[in-house]
Amino acid sequence: MKTETLYTYTHLYQFALSVFEKMGCSNEDATLATSVLLSADLRGIDSHGIARLVGYVRLWEVGRINVHPKISIVYETPSTAVVDGDRGLGLIVAPKAMQIAIDKAKQVGTGWVSVKNSNHFGIAAYHAMMALHEQMIGMAMTNASALVAPTYAAEKLLGTNPIAVAIPAAEQAPFVADFATTTAANGKLEIAQRKNEKIPYGWAQDENGLPTQDAHILKKGGALLPLGSEKELGSHKGYALGSIVDIFSGVLSGASFGPWAPPFPAYVPMPENMPGEGLGHFMGAMRIDAFRPATEFTNNMDLWLNRFRNAIPVEGQEKVYVAGDIERIYEAERMKNGIPLVNEVVDGLNELSTKFKIDF
Repeated sequence: MKTETLYTYTHLYQFALSVFEKMGCSNEDATLATSVLLSADLRGIDSHGIARLVGYVRLWEVGRINVHPKISIVYETPSTAVVDGDRGLGLIVAPKAMQIAIDKAKQVGTGWVSVKNSNHFGIAAYHAMMALHEQMIGMAMTNASALVAPTYAAEKLLGTNPIAVAIPAAEQAPFVADFATTTAANGKLEIAQRKNEKIPYGWAQDENGLPTQDAHILKKGGALLPLGSEKELGSHKGYALGSIVDIFSGVLSGASFGPWAPPFPAYVPMPENMPGEGLGHFMGAMRIDAFRPATEFTNNMDLWLNRFRNAIPVEGQEKVYVAGDIERIYEAERMKNGIPLVNEVVDGLNELSTKFKIDF
């Protein structure tokens, strides 16, 4: 039985664009949202790509997404800003906030922007990589709904809270790190659910704090684990990283944080007594020549990247990769041969096709 079907990037792009426009987004915003969304599929991050489109539509249907947001700066200094996303799609709010950070970096060397009142923003790498086009270093992070138990805890208090950092080079492909601060992102559990597979031990715990391989465990009172899985393997470090993201994205911006961060599934009720507004993000851009001559830096980055990419691999491995290499390979392959979608995702897109009367 065929479980995956290949679709061209152009086909999926046009469909997603049409859905966002049917939701009421302007063509400009729909184009931006589609580009951010599909960048995940191209880079092999299937959990955050077009598979999320149904979820965004459901959030819009229950009134949690504003398709005509008035995104505004509510506080700023020459190098910093707080942006109110007005409940807009995070796919739109985040890149606009990142552009503000880049513009500030052009003027004063660095730009730092915290965002409140936003929603799920897709893959963090897209926003961080915007800085590469200006030969800058980019950073992006976001908090998320509480699915993660802190080390030693039996309750969910943190999101998967990803961090992305993009660093340019001269001739070598850039360094692009994009990772959840959990051992596995929630999307990995969703993929396992679609394929009816078990998850590895170390990804999650059950309601009693015991290891589990049940991909559905979050619906049964379980939790994801911080990066490191267990204290003896460094989970306290993953817990700290996730906390930093939550504080920078939520506490610093005025968004909700910790267990009060709004959930992505539209059917999950909003937390009571939320201390802030919506989800929060944190963006940064650094002009290299604010630290040293840009050419010197990018030449040294070439040296760094070349050395690591040519590290001696362990037996059985062909080569050593640098952060972003595998995603870049996926992007070239999928742009050429198509993006694979599992049957469950295709079914969801067909439902949207019927709902909005768009051919899929």
